[in-house]
Amino acid sequence: MPPVFAPPVPFPYALPSSCEGYQLAMPNSAFAAKIVRDFVGALLRTGAHAGLADDARLCVSEVVSNVYCHTRSELVRVEVLVGREEVAVHVTNDHTGPLPEPLVRPEGEGGRGLLVVNGLAASWGSSTRKVKARRTKTVWFVLTEPEPEPEPEPEPESGTEADCRVGAAEPGNEMRPDAAQAQAQAPH
Repeated sequence: MPPVFAPPVPFPYALPSSCEGYQLAMPNSAFAAKIVRDFVGALLRTGAHAGLADDARLCVSEVVSNVYCHTRSELVRVEVLVGREEVAVHVTNDHTGPLPEPLVRPEGEGGRGLLVVNGLAASWGSSTRKVKARRTKTVWFVLTEPEPEPEPEPEPESGTEADCRVGAAEPGNEMRPDAAQAQAQAPH
């Protein structure tokens, strides 16, 4: 069964004012994915989102690799927006063509980059816009911290020796105090 691949949605450019922004621009080369991956990983590991660093590194590496493999853009520009509850990453290039279609070849190694992003990101998409005299395309994704798992319920405390017997805490196995005392005094 082929994976579900929803069309990307444009990024809402209104960002919360409480986020910090970091930018990096570099030539579109075979080394760009590693440079950006290391940049994003270091940035998130030193801040409040260390738990998102690995997913962010993988997603940004896939998107930057797509720029290298599928465009003739001279530059790759990356913007990382770090908010209290989420991290948004924008990868911009000068190629306004469509996003590559995922190729589903079980024996192949490629063609799964955007499927990886789709699986890890809370949301993602792409948009084109005109910046000065040129048109650009931005692929973006947003990662959020996972919901914390609920704390396990504490075990009920008891102080009686009878409660330490196997099955004593099970419903229906309650003993009257005089029966517990008689069992404790019985020869074993």
